[in-house]
Amino acid sequence: MANKLETIDVHLHYGEFHALKGISLAIPDHSVTALIGPSGCGKSTYLRLFNRMNDLIPYTKITGQVLMDGEDIYKIKSSKIDHLRRTVGMVFQKPNPFPKSIFENVAYGLRVNGISDNSFIENQVEKTLRQAALWEEVKDKLKKSAFELSGGQQQRLCIARALAIEPTVILMDEPASALDPISTGKIEDLIFELKDQYTIIIVTHNMQQAGRVSDYTGFFYLGNLIEFDKTKKIFTNPSKQETENYITGRFG
Repeated sequence: MANKLETIDVHLHYGEFHALKGISLAIPDHSVTALIGPSGCGKSTYLRLFNRMNDLIPYTKITGQVLMDGEDIYKIKSSKIDHLRRTVGMVFQKPNPFPKSIFENVAYGLRVNGISDNSFIENQVEKTLRQAALWEEVKDKLKKSAFELSGGQQQRLCIARALAIEPTVILMDEPASALDPISTGKIEDLIFELKDQYTIIIVTHNMQQAGRVSDYTGFFYLGNLIEFDKTKKIFTNPSKQETENYITGRFG
């Protein structure tokens, strides 16, 4: 399987703080990769490498290579960063719908990118709401405020919004941590279905969730990548003692 994303000896500093320490990791295309580890270990910082959101944090310094389809995305012109962020969709920990209608939440990215063909927008909104397993629940209230939806529905709406601009990579930063078990199950089902079309990286504190949804798992600790392998191996026969200690709850 070809690698969609790769980091080679990436170090990241926030000022004096060394947040990522020489991370080399290849992420296969059309797969789900889970990043696990205790709070503050570098998981979310690593995730944000791929849409260059760390650039927005003052005094950030990055060395090494961050590749997408073999191209170092930190060497592209600044004028192309917006295009990169269209290629890499992001779903955050808490649902963050815009103060707009359900329809306009999904259509927003299309309009911002200069698409004005209303029939195309309507088709894309329906298509992505179906992909996000939300269409049947909202098709009769598309003009209503997104804030009228439940938390789980809002999160699936945010996923639809990310899908509408047709990314190839989806980054998910603890997308179910604020949701109830039923909504979490729907998000997990959705992740499983989407991997046929997208490369997905999910940061999660929930190891059962990582075990259920991912093909590969990376264990981070204190800014280091301790171990990366197929999820089944990480959870049943890890190579490193630190990984086993974390998986079995001895620390973390």
